[in-house]
Amino acid sequence: MIKVAIIGAENVGKSTLMNTLIGGRVSEVENLPGTTKGTIRRRFGKLKIPKSMKNPMGGADEFVLIDTAGLFDPQKELRGKVLSEERFREVLDEIISSDVVIHMVDAQYGLHRGMEKLHYLLKMRYGKPIIVVINKVDLVSRERVEELREIIRKRLEQDAIPLSLVTFEGLNELLKALAYYAQYAI
Repeated sequence: MIKVAIIGAENVGKSTLMNTLIGGRVSEVENLPGTTKGTIRRRFGKLKIPKSMKNPMGGADEFVLIDTAGLFDPQKELRGKVLSEERFREVLDEIISSDVVIHMVDAQYGLHRGMEKLHYLLKMRYGKPIIVVINKVDLVSRERVEELREIIRKRLEQDAIPLSLVTFEGLNELLKALAYYAQYAI
Protein backbone atom coordinates (compact mmCIF):
# COMPACT_ATOMS: atom_id res chain seq x y z
CA MET A 1 0.00 0.00 0.00
CA ILE A 2 1.32 3.43 -1.00
CA LYS A 3 0.36 6.52 1.03
CA VAL A 4 0.06 9.74 -0.96
CA ALA A 5 -0.25 13.02 0.99
CA ILE A 6 -1.80 16.01 -0.78
CA ILE A 7 -0.38 19.23 0.65
CA GLY A 8 -0.62 22.96 -0.03
CA ALA A 9 -1.84 26.30 1.21
CA GLU A 10 -5.51 26.87 2.03
CA ASN A 11 -8.03 26.65 -0.83
CA VAL A 12 -5.49 25.34 -3.35
CA GLY A 13 -7.77 22.45 -4.36
CA LYS A 14 -6.47 19.54 -2.26
CA SER A 15 -9.94 18.21 -1.41
CA THR A 16 -11.12 18.67 -5.00
CA LEU A 17 -8.12 16.68 -6.23
CA MET A 18 -8.86 13.90 -3.74
CA ASN A 19 -12.51 13.79 -4.80
CA THR A 20 -11.46 13.72 -8.47
CA LEU A 21 -9.03 10.84 -7.93
CA ILE A 22 -11.48 8.88 -5.80
CA GLY A 23 -14.34 9.52 -8.22
CA GLY A 24 -16.76 10.70 -5.54
CA ARG A 25 -17.28 13.21 -2.76
CA VAL A 26 -15.22 12.14 0.25
CA SER A 27 -13.71 15.50 1.19
CA GLU A 28 -15.75 18.64 1.85
CA VAL A 29 -15.17 21.26 -0.81
CA GLU A 30 -16.04 24.87 -0.03
CA ASN A 31 -14.82 28.20 -1.28
CA LEU A 32 -13.88 29.01 2.32
CA PRO A 33 -10.37 28.57 3.70
CA GLY A 34 -9.97 25.98 6.45
CA THR A 35 -12.72 23.57 5.38
CA THR A 36 -10.44 20.57 5.99
CA LYS A 37 -9.28 20.78 9.60
CA GLY A 38 -6.93 17.80 9.87
CA THR A 39 -6.39 14.87 7.53
CA ILE A 40 -8.82 12.68 5.61
CA ARG A 41 -7.70 9.24 4.39
CA ARG A 42 -9.36 7.28 1.62
CA ARG A 43 -8.28 4.24 -0.34
CA PHE A 44 -7.78 5.21 -3.98
CA GLY A 45 -7.65 1.61 -5.11
CA LYS A 46 -5.61 0.33 -7.99
CA LEU A 47 -3.72 2.75 -10.20
CA LYS A 48 -3.62 1.74 -13.83
CA ILE A 49 -0.10 2.05 -15.19
CA PRO A 50 -0.07 3.53 -18.71
CA LYS A 51 0.93 0.93 -21.33
CA SER A 52 3.82 3.12 -22.43
CA MET A 53 5.46 2.77 -18.99
CA LYS A 54 7.35 -0.23 -17.71
CA ASN A 55 5.74 -1.45 -14.54
CA PRO A 56 8.15 -3.08 -12.13
CA MET A 57 5.25 -3.85 -9.80
CA GLY A 58 3.90 -6.38 -12.28
CA GLY A 59 0.43 -4.81 -12.09
CA ALA A 60 -1.17 -2.05 -10.14
CA ASP A 61 -0.80 -1.19 -6.49
CA GLU A 62 -3.15 0.07 -3.79
CA PHE A 63 -3.03 3.78 -2.99
CA VAL A 64 -4.27 5.60 0.10
CA LEU A 65 -4.82 9.31 -0.44
CA ILE A 66 -4.41 11.70 2.47
CA ASP A 67 -6.14 15.08 2.13
CA THR A 68 -4.45 17.48 4.55
CA ALA A 69 -5.56 20.77 6.03
CA GLY A 70 -4.25 23.92 4.39
CA LEU A 71 -1.07 24.80 6.23
CA PHE A 72 -0.71 28.45 5.24
CA ASP A 73 -2.86 31.38 4.15
CA PRO A 74 -1.88 31.90 0.49
CA GLN A 75 -2.39 35.66 0.78
CA LYS A 76 -0.05 36.10 3.77
CA GLU A 77 3.62 35.41 3.14
CA LEU A 78 4.66 36.30 6.67
CA ARG A 79 2.99 34.64 9.63
CA GLY A 80 0.73 32.77 7.28
CA LYS A 81 0.46 29.55 9.33
CA VAL A 82 -3.23 28.84 9.95
CA LEU A 83 -3.14 25.85 12.33
CA SER A 84 -2.20 25.67 15.99
CA GLU A 85 1.27 24.25 16.68
CA GLU A 86 -0.30 20.97 17.84
CA ARG A 87 -2.52 20.58 14.73
CA PHE A 88 0.37 21.63 12.47
CA ARG A 89 2.58 18.93 14.05
CA GLU A 90 -0.16 16.28 13.63
CA VAL A 91 -0.58 17.12 9.94
CA LEU A 92 3.19 17.24 9.47
CA ASP A 93 3.58 13.79 11.08
CA GLU A 94 0.96 12.42 8.67
CA ILE A 95 2.82 13.95 5.71
CA ILE A 96 6.17 12.56 6.91
CA SER A 97 4.66 9.06 7.18
CA SER A 98 3.54 9.16 3.52
CA ASP A 99 5.41 7.54 0.64
CA VAL A 100 4.75 10.23 -1.98
CA VAL A 101 3.70 13.88 -1.67
CA ILE A 102 1.63 15.93 -4.09
CA HIS A 103 2.50 19.59 -3.46
CA MET A 104 -0.23 21.82 -4.88
CA VAL A 105 0.41 25.47 -5.77
CA ASP A 106 -2.47 27.84 -6.57
CA ALA A 107 -1.94 29.46 -9.99
CA GLN A 108 -3.58 32.64 -8.71
CA TYR A 109 -1.26 33.15 -5.70
CA GLY A 110 1.93 31.30 -6.59
CA LEU A 111 4.40 29.48 -4.37
CA HIS A 112 4.05 30.33 -0.67
CA ARG A 113 7.35 30.74 1.22
CA GLY A 114 6.12 28.53 4.08
CA MET A 115 5.24 25.76 1.62
CA GLU A 116 8.64 26.21 -0.05
CA LYS A 117 10.37 25.62 3.30
CA LEU A 118 8.19 22.57 3.99
CA HIS A 119 8.94 21.23 0.49
CA TYR A 120 12.70 21.39 1.18
CA LEU A 121 12.29 19.81 4.62
CA LEU A 122 10.35 16.89 3.13
CA LYS A 123 12.72 16.52 0.19
CA MET A 124 16.09 16.96 1.92
CA ARG A 125 15.59 15.68 5.47
CA TYR A 126 13.02 12.97 4.80
CA GLY A 127 13.82 12.08 1.17
CA LYS A 128 10.19 12.28 0.06
CA PRO A 129 9.43 12.09 -3.65
CA ILE A 130 7.35 15.19 -4.37
CA ILE A 131 5.13 15.89 -7.35
CA VAL A 132 4.49 19.62 -7.76
CA VAL A 133 1.30 20.72 -9.50
CA ILE A 134 0.11 24.22 -10.33
CA ASN A 135 -3.64 24.00 -9.86
CA LYS A 136 -6.38 26.27 -11.23
CA VAL A 137 -4.52 26.97 -14.48
CA ASP A 138 -7.90 27.52 -16.12
CA LEU A 139 -8.21 30.77 -14.12
CA VAL A 140 -4.97 32.43 -15.27
CA SER A 141 -3.18 33.19 -18.53
CA ARG A 142 -0.72 30.77 -20.16
CA GLU A 143 1.99 33.38 -19.53
CA ARG A 144 1.24 33.27 -15.79
CA VAL A 145 1.43 29.46 -15.80
CA GLU A 146 4.82 29.53 -17.55
CA GLU A 147 6.06 32.24 -15.16
CA LEU A 148 5.07 30.05 -12.18
CA ARG A 149 6.71 26.99 -13.71
CA GLU A 150 9.95 28.96 -14.04
CA ILE A 151 9.73 30.22 -10.43
CA ILE A 152 9.16 26.64 -9.22
CA ARG A 153 12.08 25.36 -11.34
CA LYS A 154 14.35 27.94 -9.71
CA ARG A 155 13.10 27.78 -6.13
CA LEU A 156 12.19 24.08 -5.81
CA GLU A 157 14.58 22.73 -8.45
CA GLN A 158 11.94 20.64 -10.20
CA ASP A 159 9.28 20.95 -12.86
CA ALA A 160 5.60 21.41 -12.09
CA ILE A 161 2.57 19.89 -13.79
CA PRO A 162 -0.04 22.49 -14.85
CA LEU A 163 -3.41 21.19 -13.61
CA SER A 164 -7.06 22.15 -13.87
CA LEU A 165 -9.63 20.15 -11.97
CA VAL A 166 -12.32 21.88 -14.03
CA THR A 167 -11.02 20.99 -17.52
CA PHE A 168 -8.90 18.02 -16.30
CA GLU A 169 -5.81 19.42 -18.06
CA GLY A 170 -2.74 17.73 -16.60
CA LEU A 171 -4.61 14.95 -14.79
CA ASN A 172 -3.08 12.20 -16.95
CA GLU A 173 0.40 13.64 -16.35
CA LEU A 174 -0.27 13.60 -12.60
CA LEU A 175 -1.38 9.95 -12.76
CA LYS A 176 1.76 9.06 -14.73
CA ALA A 177 3.92 10.82 -12.13
CA LEU A 178 2.14 8.91 -9.33
CA ALA A 179 2.76 5.62 -11.16
CA TYR A 180 6.42 6.54 -11.65
CA TYR A 181 7.05 7.37 -7.97
CA ALA A 182 5.01 4.39 -6.79
CA GLN A 183 7.64 2.04 -8.17
CA TYR A 184 10.16 3.46 -5.68
CA ALA A 185 7.78 3.45 -2.73
CA ILE A 186 7.36 -0.32 -2.58
